[in-house]
Amino acid sequence: MTKTKSKAPIEVPAFITVRDLAARMEVSPIDVIKELMRNGIMANINQEIDFDTASIVAEEMGFEVVAPTTQKEEEEEETTEKTVWRKILAEERESDLKPRPPVITMLGHVDHGKTSLLDVIRHTNVQAKEAGGITQHIGAYQVEHNGQLITFLDTPGHEAFTAMRARGARATDIAILVVAADDGVMPQTREAIDHARAAGVPIIVALNKIDLPTANPPRVMQQLAELGLVPDEWDGDTMVIPVSAKEKTGIEDLLEAILLVAEEIRPRANPNASPTGTVLEARKEKGRGIMVTLLVQNGTLKRGDTLLIGEYYGRIRAMFDFRGKPVKQAGPSTPVSVSGLNGVPQAGDQFRVVSSEKEARKIVEELERERQEHLTRSRTATLEEFFSRLQEGETKTLNLIVKADVQGSLEPIVNSLKKLSTEEVDVEVIRADTGNVTESDVMLASASDAIILGFNVDVDTIAKAAAANEHVEIKTYNIIYKLLEDVEKAIKGLLEPSYEDVTIGQAEVRQVFRIKSVGTVAGCYMRSGVARRNAKARVIRNNQVLFEGDVASLKHLQENVREVKTGFEFGVGLNGWNEFEPGDIIEFFETRRVES
Repeated sequence: MTKTKSKAPIEVPAFITVRDLAARMEVSPIDVIKELMRNGIMANINQEIDFDTASIVAEEMGFEVVAPTTQKEEEEEETTEKTVWRKILAEERESDLKPRPPVITMLGHVDHGKTSLLDVIRHTNVQAKEAGGITQHIGAYQVEHNGQLITFLDTPGHEAFTAMRARGARATDIAILVVAADDGVMPQTREAIDHARAAGVPIIVALNKIDLPTANPPRVMQQLAELGLVPDEWDGDTMVIPVSAKEKTGIEDLLEAILLVAEEIRPRANPNASPTGTVLEARKEKGRGIMVTLLVQNGTLKRGDTLLIGEYYGRIRAMFDFRGKPVKQAGPSTPVSVSGLNGVPQAGDQFRVVSSEKEARKIVEELERERQEHLTRSRTATLEEFFSRLQEGETKTLNLIVKADVQGSLEPIVNSLKKLSTEEVDVEVIRADTGNVTESDVMLASASDAIILGFNVDVDTIAKAAAANEHVEIKTYNIIYKLLEDVEKAIKGLLEPSYEDVTIGQAEVRQVFRIKSVGTVAGCYMRSGVARRNAKARVIRNNQVLFEGDVASLKHLQENVREVKTGFEFGVGLNGWNEFEPGDIIEFFETRRVES
């Protein structure tokens, strides 16, 4: 094609669909597709192309292309990914920061060989005499390549990866996307890409199973390019490393690629700071008690330190590395398994070190008193509340996940939603896909502070339960203009929420205990449903409601618990009520928004 006279410059992001590129140039998408074909690229109207490809096409059509300024993007990423430990790191002096090993998580489709690849990396990096100790599973391990350490997190998949991120953890520096060379990109592969991008981490592709006769690397690379992961062989920015877990080939190249990316992102920490990091997993073991796997992210953790993790605490009695060998200390990016805690924390919880168990108890008591206030501050992202959050300066981006019944419905919805963006509000669709709302959608929404919008789709039972637990709003519609109208009203602050009380459980008071400095506690039997510490409760006597209020405490066998299920005995205290009598019924309920 002959170049025409140069027109005004157009701004193109890192990735753009053919349709959007045509719109920016004010030309027909068919002309753009034809120009792509002339350059040997087959693409449809909704396919994403990278900046370099868009530049070539635009210049051939007489346009000058400029990259958008990155300051705004960097500020937004800094805001959304400002986790607890990163805030701490930001306060460190530049001179105190030292290089640390990169932390890697492998993501991808369930049958594409993530576990096999991890096993090969782990076993080929230790001496034969140490192989026996490798069976000590602590959810993470380190390998050495060219004299540099690399930390691998052995997570079950992107669901666990995102569940941790939803709890404030940013434990991963680089994501390895494992794709089988015979199967290619699968639905779970697309999900893994969405989750890695939402976390803002670089992606390296491990093209596994290249030893199979059915392997077709060029086809897989084309699929990856269509999703915005253009291979470096095609002048893109994504390193695609051919490997075979079965034949144990390509492993050195993969480790080298990790170190190359690590050179760019420069992971650092202050080894002399007060230790902090993330819980990778926790469990009870026979003969050893509660064992907690930690990833140290800043500072140096020592045996004898007093840990505080949420409501649990304890002095570290023993500490082991990933081989099961006792160690006295662990620096940044080091995974260790420790014993000594008085409870089992959740994966993704942040740990810190305090001076003593006495101080830890005091902090836990203060946290307990402030829990209700904290829950109020950490309210669910909803369409109804978006405008008030915008006014309060909490956010300026409305993150959405859109699910529709067919592609023909999905495209106009997404395009219309993007047009609702203004100078004050950015409407960001972080996932757009067909099919029912799934648990994976909910976990991505939870981690990204997003709202799920469904058009002519159902919500899976598991997804409904996950949404309740993760406080994610799912709104479903069967009329497109109603969906768009609600989003527009939310942006303008016109959408009013409606609520209803939903009973979640019922208990019977069996005994009453009056405890000094605590007040009155009702010893109860859980008849049905569940009692939750963050719920409300009403006391019923002779079919009359005597009191409604917040749950102050919930205990089972002298231990504070988050919930109690049917058939268990427990103790409960209510804020503002001490007049329990045996035979009273305590009804636990939650106030929930009424779905559209």
